[in-house]
Amino acid sequence: MAPPAVKQSPVRQSLGKAPDLARRRVERTLDETGLLAVTFLEGIRRTWDIRQWWGEFIEQCWFLARVTSVPVMLIAVPLGATISLQVGDIARQLGAASGTGALLVAAMIQQVAPLAAALLVSGVGGSAITSDMGARNIRDELAAMEVMGINPVHRLVTPRLWAASTVSMLLCSVVILAGVMGGYYFNVIQQGVSPGAFFDGATSLLQFSDLMITLFKAWIFGFIAAAVACYMGMNCDYGPVGVGRAVNQAVVVTSIVVFATNYVLTMIYQVLFPPRF
Repeated sequence: MAPPAVKQSPVRQSLGKAPDLARRRVERTLDETGLLAVTFLEGIRRTWDIRQWWGEFIEQCWFLARVTSVPVMLIAVPLGATISLQVGDIARQLGAASGTGALLVAAMIQQVAPLAAALLVSGVGGSAITSDMGARNIRDELAAMEVMGINPVHRLVTPRLWAASTVSMLLCSVVILAGVMGGYYFNVIQQGVSPGAFFDGATSLLQFSDLMITLFKAWIFGFIAAAVACYMGMNCDYGPVGVGRAVNQAVVVTSIVVFATNYVLTMIYQVLFPPRF
């Protein structure tokens, strides 16, 4: 006669299911990462056919520039002023107040500008892209385009990828100018540093390659923001709730991927082009 089965407690049962749940989550994450990569690669595959997406590209560039230009300046000016105030106080205590401008300009160009531009494109423009693609998805417009023989990725994703990357690169320049203007006001006018000392130190720390890698970062971050936004919108759940969740997920995923990519690009750049001292 077989012994009676021992009944397990709920805690033990949940511990037994934990590995399976973790495995399923890892598999789902890998599947979504692969689908995101496929969406991005499929989007840039037909880049050469400019006549098909040029009009949509211009429209998306104008929309993204219109909704992000003012917020990015409102963020960059106080951000540069805050960096200038904090760094200026420390530099004045060390007797190197004239080096505040160099540190401010270097920080704005090397790290702050591309990240701020990417987060603005993702938070403002990417949210609109996700909601637009999600609305097309729940209205079955994407399926209707496939029925008519039109690839929705080529027609909708490709212009948004290039528009977001272009606008992100332009916004990076706006962030640099606005941040330096805010830092100049508080460091030169408020703290009494001479204008010549403010700008002279920046030329001794920066290289031309620093500006190039900054614009390249912003360009790549724009691609990432648009690709994630389009993928989340095209694969959202049906209904307004699904679109809202897709917008939230797009912003979070874009922020994570952008910061991880920034770390990798910064490491590679510092190895190839060591900083000046």
